[in-house]
Amino acid sequence: MYDTLIIGAGMSGLAAGIRLAHFGQRVAILERHYTIGGLNSFYRLRGRNYDVGLHALTNITPKGAKRGPLARLLRQLRFSWDDFEISPQNGSQIVFPGAKLSFSNEFELMRSEVARQFPGQADAFDKMVSQIVDYDDLTDEHQQLSAREVVSSYITEPLLVEMLFCPLMFYGSAREHDMDWGQFCIMFRSIFLEGLGRPFAGVRLILKLLVKRFRSLGGELKLRSGVKRILTDDGHVCGVELEGGETIEARRVLSSAGWCETMRLCDDGDPVSSRASGQLSFCEAIATLDVPPSAFDYHQTITFFNDSPEFHWTKPTGEMCDVRSGVICSPDNFGYDRPLGEEGTMRVTVLADQDRWMALDDPDYRLAKHRWWDRIVESAVRFVPDFRARVIDTDMFTPGTIVRYTGHDNGAVYGAPDKQLDGTTHLDNLFVCGTDQGFVGIIGAIISGISMANMHCLRD
Repeated sequence: MYDTLIIGAGMSGLAAGIRLAHFGQRVAILERHYTIGGLNSFYRLRGRNYDVGLHALTNITPKGAKRGPLARLLRQLRFSWDDFEISPQNGSQIVFPGAKLSFSNEFELMRSEVARQFPGQADAFDKMVSQIVDYDDLTDEHQQLSAREVVSSYITEPLLVEMLFCPLMFYGSAREHDMDWGQFCIMFRSIFLEGLGRPFAGVRLILKLLVKRFRSLGGELKLRSGVKRILTDDGHVCGVELEGGETIEARRVLSSAGWCETMRLCDDGDPVSSRASGQLSFCEAIATLDVPPSAFDYHQTITFFNDSPEFHWTKPTGEMCDVRSGVICSPDNFGYDRPLGEEGTMRVTVLADQDRWMALDDPDYRLAKHRWWDRIVESAVRFVPDFRARVIDTDMFTPGTIVRYTGHDNGAVYGAPDKQLDGTTHLDNLFVCGTDQGFVGIIGAIISGISMANMHCLRD
């Protein structure tokens, strides 16, 4: 009999496990995959290490800061700031036709850029930011408000509105065309007010620290242990049945599998919630270069691009990928205290149609990856120096990769559009954490695990 079973060894599940084990609970994390991390995992290919999901950590505040998600994470999980070896971004940019906004971990740069590019909007921008600062992450009072309506009530220049939405949607919106106002506030603070950073060793360092701490506290991590059913009795969870047939009893279950995916696991006969699954998935073209990007005078950490004045955030129609907009990230361009290596990396992410990718047979899938790698990179080099002559190795992930690592319906990176902020379900001892609880990104996922563990699993 476990006190808590956690479904999924992603960032939120590992963080929740640490928090519960700190207080002496008998806790096990059940992961159907052979490795940990979910989408924020890593792999090795042809002698090189690759992060699956990580572009950058959001919510980065300076060492010694007492407030903010990162400070809370360190305090609650009892890590030090130095444990994560985080280096800040060099600086990033949002590029639209005829307009560019640069930003860094110093918010004053963003304010000055808005005033420079859109001088008539500076005061309205400041008023909007003051409202964002005061937003409470764990309240749903304004969560369902349309962010586009709220932002447009402050900002009257349509191009600036589109430029603000582009990075926030790419890094955290499960909803097509719009965002909930609450989600907009969370993402705006995490990217613009707090900032971006990266551990020198990438996501591997974070996962290594979390697993080591979890196991040192007596937690059990069970890989290749996919959950087939959540077992219930009279509105109460009593355990799980694994895909191999083993049953495990528990006083409660905390699931990071996603809302719709968790509901389907329940054996109580209740229909799956009417909440729709997410539709937004990605392809990412990865290029290994023979030199770091700084060698050809590219120093930006991330470039968010869009090739028209209007930003479209929707599942592609008629094509397997939408290359009109995207995210270009170089892991090399952070403020490390030592060189990352002699080679360089460029990663380009665009929206993708999961249905079209999953319908391909294996030969056509491999061919499509090659063709779309070329098209995605061709789109990207309109906005950054053309690095194609420096490429010495390539890889690409698709919605199929996301399904394999996360199990999310439709390869939806950010899960379902409707979030369950308090983590509760129709069963009194089944809770959700992670993407569909409402916090996204690595720091957000870890905070979600901590928050849900504190609210629901440490009550008694």
